Amino acid sequence: MTAAFDGGDVAAVLLRLADIDERTMINCAKALATSVQSKDAALLLDGRPDLVARAGADGAHLTGLAAFANAVGDLKPERIVGVGGLTTRHDAMLAAEQGADYVMFGEPPVGRERPALAAIEERVAWWAEVFEVPCVGYAASVEEVRPLVTAGADFIALGDFLWRDPDSIAATIEQAARYLGVAEPTP
Repeated sequence: MTAAFDGGDVAAVLLRLADIDERTMINCAKALATSVQSKDAALLLDGRPDLVARAGADGAHLTGLAAFANAVGDLKPERIVGVGGLTTRHDAMLAAEQGADYVMFGEPPVGRERPALAAIEERVAWWAEVFEVPCVGYAASVEEVRPLVTAGADFIALGDFLWRDPDSIAATIEQAARYLGVAEPTP
């Protein structure tokens, strides 16, 4: 996993824990936290705000406004709290008003199809033009990095495609970093 950091600047690692016993989840996250944090990146637990402190994680990524609203008070200001799965502009604005450290657009909803890239670009561009809270664009492929950055995303979340070939993770991050470096954000 630490080889991924050799490919470029990684701001955070989003850890999706398997549905196993709580002690094993905490131990897994603790083990990973040390490696991630030693590379000056944040470890965020996906959907598990209840484990953040005990696992030594830096924060949580939550899906939907309700999950965010339920957790933000317990985690802020010491921890990072980000939110994705925001289906409306209004939900995104409410998350920002309630203290989200970032909003994510383009993450595929569980059991549903992901919005079209053009729709994600439009949402990212709208957000970047109006708000100061950072925006994360979720890239389902490395080719989506450039259009999301051009639309105005502050950060790019590389989707599950990144982990399909463990031998090429660093190379994929390096390629994404090249796209980040040549993309021209929209004014």
